[in-house]
Amino acid sequence: MTYRVALLGGTFDPVHHGHVALGAHFMRLLGADELRVLPAGAPWQKAALGAAPEQRAEMAGLAFAGQPFKVVVDTQEITRGGPTYTVETLRALRAELGPETSIAFLMGADQLRRLDTWRDWHELFGLAHICAAARPGFTLDQLPPAVAQEMARRAGTPEQLRNTPAGLACLAPDLALDMSSTGIRAALQRGNKPDSLISPVVLDYIEQHNLYK
Repeated sequence: MTYRVALLGGTFDPVHHGHVALGAHFMRLLGADELRVLPAGAPWQKAALGAAPEQRAEMAGLAFAGQPFKVVVDTQEITRGGPTYTVETLRALRAELGPETSIAFLMGADQLRRLDTWRDWHELFGLAHICAAARPGFTLDQLPPAVAQEMARRAGTPEQLRNTPAGLACLAPDLALDMSSTGIRAALQRGNKPDSLISPVVLDYIEQHNLYK
């Protein structure tokens, strides 16, 4: 049987319930064997981050602990150093996991809207399936034309994604998550506790390490 890995990349600055819900949603949908959580090292499209790379990885580990599926926090982007490009990470993972493993790269619709600005973005489909979660009512018309065309051309069912290594696209338009790390950082800077958006163990970690002040 095909081994199935779901990958959830992000800055996780800080990690919140939306990240966990996105990972869990696709783990169920794809029947994946393992969720790899990949904290970004130095993402080239983002400004300076509020927490150190190791702290973001530790917070991700805390947030995903206790899930009913296997979770691995993969720090390769942090240890690699230099600017972080998803295509390089997927090449490394494909080399590690082999040609037969089904790899699904997960993202939110906001990342999908910028996919055509990523380095070698067409090559991503040769390395993994691209899966995006969107709020109800989201359509491909809201994407850049080149991305919409690629997503439509490659649209596959969860069953097809489970049993092929790469090359398909899946849009799950039923995940209503209205939260962002930016908004959470702003709340923390104001001295508020966004405890409905972030797990208590992560909030404790943030307070202990005096982050986002």
